[in-house]
Amino acid sequence: MDFDVTVVGAGPTGVMLAGELRLHGVRVVVLEREAAPTPVVRALGLHARSIEVLDQRGLLAPFLALGTQYPVGGFAGISKPAPDPLDTAHPYLLGIPQTTTERLLTEHATDLGVEIRRGSELVGLSQDDGGVTAELADGTLVRSRYLVGCDGGRSTVRTLLGVGFPGEPARREWLSAEVELTAPAEQVAAVVTEVRETQKGFGVGPSGEGLYRVVVPAEGVTEDRAVPPTLAEVQQRLRVVAGTDFGVHAARWLSRFGDATRQAERYRTGRVLLAGDAAHVHPPTGGQGLNLGLQDAFNLGWKLAAEVDGWAPDGLLDSYHTERHPVAADVLTTSRAVAELLSTEPGPRAVRRLVSELMDLEEVNRFLVEKVTAIGIRYDFGAAHRLVGRRLRDVALRSGRLYALMHAGRGLLLDQTGRLSVAGWADRVDHVVDVSDEVGAPAALLRPDGHVAWVGDDQQELLSHLPRWFGAAAG
Repeated sequence: MDFDVTVVGAGPTGVMLAGELRLHGVRVVVLEREAAPTPVVRALGLHARSIEVLDQRGLLAPFLALGTQYPVGGFAGISKPAPDPLDTAHPYLLGIPQTTTERLLTEHATDLGVEIRRGSELVGLSQDDGGVTAELADGTLVRSRYLVGCDGGRSTVRTLLGVGFPGEPARREWLSAEVELTAPAEQVAAVVTEVRETQKGFGVGPSGEGLYRVVVPAEGVTEDRAVPPTLAEVQQRLRVVAGTDFGVHAARWLSRFGDATRQAERYRTGRVLLAGDAAHVHPPTGGQGLNLGLQDAFNLGWKLAAEVDGWAPDGLLDSYHTERHPVAADVLTTSRAVAELLSTEPGPRAVRRLVSELMDLEEVNRFLVEKVTAIGIRYDFGAAHRLVGRRLRDVALRSGRLYALMHAGRGLLLDQTGRLSVAGWADRVDHVVDVSDEVGAPAALLRPDGHVAWVGDDQQELLSHLPRWFGAAAG
């Protein structure tokens, strides 16, 4: 067996997953078709839950150093202040280009020993009871125990598996580019402000190094969005939508994207799994795509590592689909709703005004903000306690902060009673006796992804829950 896990795709989801696997000593190779990282910036920020994920693994500092913090609030471009307080230690949007996010996660993965093979195009795969064989375009065969497709919306892995990808085709399309402008910044800002009164899908703003990122509605929907637009096409659409092309020139990259909404029917087929855009695509409105993929990887990584290491309880790996498929389905619904609210048609504009009024209600505003930031996600663990199934925010402890204890990707028993024990699971679960006024329970058992698996103060109850998530006791 060449590797334990093959990851196809070296985008943010793929390298995040590879890093999570390496935390547990899993031998990982990442196969990437492209010879070099893409310069195309498809996402511009990280929401609160993704920021928490990075913090839980001790990765946040360089992201904060290179990003810009913006206030959380609003929905579908409807500006409203965020509810205060939010259930997170990171109540902000971190503006940071996807290319920077990908670079930092790639550096983390390679530092942990992940092998990344660029220029390696997958053309075939087969699986048996022992593992998966990936066939590359140059004839090379890569054998591993499991394979995960993180290779985007046009996923080769998903296609080779024959997994259905039902949903709605694109009805709208946008052109995107990173360019230089001759128009002065004051003129650009004034025009953008005026156009965005009616065209919420339009934008021109600085992206650094004297460059501007342009997003403008296309004239129609192309058959193949893999073919980038020309600079002349971008110029023409700017003149139609904004009345000026701002003197755009010297494009660093050009791209196009649509608002198709599709989701894979299943995230696991035997020893092959799907994550990120390979499992779901949706309109870019709300900035959900990159965040959703990172959180897929965070959910899957420890479960797949447990399977490789041999201690995973029955059903643990299948819980990846059970938990993440409904989350993505909800994101698809939200993104589609936001896209409709951004329409210039009279009907959606009327609904937009109504939603704006509803957001003046604190409960509605909080519900929408928690949905977009993903801090409101609660997996169904079949328990009534309000904490079970939710992730626990980074609470303050007497000895420091909770997330500082989770960098190794292990389970954690946060025990305020001092009477509990994880004997038999100490190789998988850390036991920390500490006190916090913020937990809301005498003790909490956290999975490696920070979601609460159990709360209470009874040792026998704890012993009945440990095997569900961490397998049989050792020895």
